[in-house]
Amino acid sequence: MCERSKGARSSNLPKRGILKGLAALGIAAMTVGFVVGSAAAQSLLDKIKNGETIRIGFSNEIPWAYPGKDNEPLGYVNAMTLDILKKLGTTKVEPVVAEWGSLIPGLHAGRFDIITGGMNILPERCRNVLFTDPIDRDPGALLVRKGNPKNVHSFDDVRDKGLTFVTGTGWASVAIAQKIGIADDKILQVAGTPEVQQAVKTGRADVGSGAYYSMKSLVAKDDTLEVADPYTPPQNMKEIPGYAAIAFPLDQQAAVDAFNAVLKDYIGSDEMTKSVVKYGYTKATLPDKGVTATQLCKR
Repeated sequence: MCERSKGARSSNLPKRGILKGLAALGIAAMTVGFVVGSAAAQSLLDKIKNGETIRIGFSNEIPWAYPGKDNEPLGYVNAMTLDILKKLGTTKVEPVVAEWGSLIPGLHAGRFDIITGGMNILPERCRNVLFTDPIDRDPGALLVRKGNPKNVHSFDDVRDKGLTFVTGTGWASVAIAQKIGIADDKILQVAGTPEVQQAVKTGRADVGSGAYYSMKSLVAKDDTLEVADPYTPPQNMKEIPGYAAIAFPLDQQAAVDAFNAVLKDYIGSDEMTKSVVKYGYTKATLPDKGVTATQLCKR
C-alpha cells in the first residue's frame, strides 16, 4: 500500500477512536515527562547514596589527579575523592580526562559530576563552582633550567629581567604574574604540566611556574631542570598560598556539605595518609586548620 493510500484510509477512522488514541498518547507523554523530570531532579548526593556511578573530571596534573592505564584515576585528589565517595555510599566512578581549561566548562555542560583536578579555591572560580573545604596547601614553585642561568628566585625577578614566563591556562599563576606586572606578551599559557616542562626545556620560556608538587615531580625525572631555590613567593596576594579543593556544580550544595562533614575527620588521618603517601603528599602541605572554602572565596 502506498503512503497516500494509508493516509486516506486513516482519515475514515471513527472520531471516538481518534480521541481515545490522542488521550492515550497524552497519558504516555505525561508519564515520560514525569520519569525524565524525576531523573533530572535527582541530586548528586542521592546518586552517591544510591551507589550509582559518579563521573569525576580531571586533567593530567601529577600528583593531584592524572590518568593511568585505561584512564584509571590516579593522584592524591582522586584517592581522597574515592575514599570519601565510598564513605558516602558508592565505589563506582567513571573517569573523564579533559584539558585543565575545559574542567569548569565541562562541569557546567554535565560531562562530569565532580572536578577532582586539585583546583585552587579562588574568588573568581567560586562564582562558577562550589568548593569543598581545602584538601591541601601549596605555595607554588618556579621551574628553571639546570643551574638557574637567569638567576630567578621570584616573580619579581621574572618581571624585572623581562623574561618569558610559561604556565598553564587558567592556573592561579596566570593571575599572579599579571598582578605582579609581568607583561602579557611575556606570559605563555599552555595546556598543562608537560607543556610547561617542554617550554622551559627547549628555551621557549625562561621560567615556568606551577604548583609545588608538579614542579618537583618534573625535576625528579628530568636532570636538565630544577626548581628555583631559594624561592620567594609573592607577598600579600590572595592566590598565595594556594588551597586546593574538590569542585561541584553550583546546585549541589548538599553534596558539598556531605563531603565537608567527612573531610573534618579524614584530613590528616592515618586513613588519608595511607591513600596519598605514594603520591608524595606530606604533612607539610596539609591545609591550615580552620581555613574554609567560604573564607577563601571572600579573599
